[in-house]
Amino acid sequence: MKKTTPQNVKEATDGLFRATMNLPEAAAHCGMTQKEMKLTFWEYLKYNQPDYEVPENTIEISRRQESRMY
Repeated sequence: MKKTTPQNVKEATDGLFRATMNLPEAAAHCGMTQKEMKLTFWEYLKYNQPDYEVPENTIEISRRQESRMY
């Protein structure tokens, strides 16, 4: 098992935030269980504001309507 260090945790949480890692990969990267990684990531989200902006002129795409088959 990999040793949990602040650097590994930072890399894993950044990887989850940027979607370059999934939860199992991030947990393995820093030697945590998936549950521990989830809890750590929720804490990360509470104290780190989003660093992206949604443009005002974004086009909204409607969701496909599901058709019923009779």
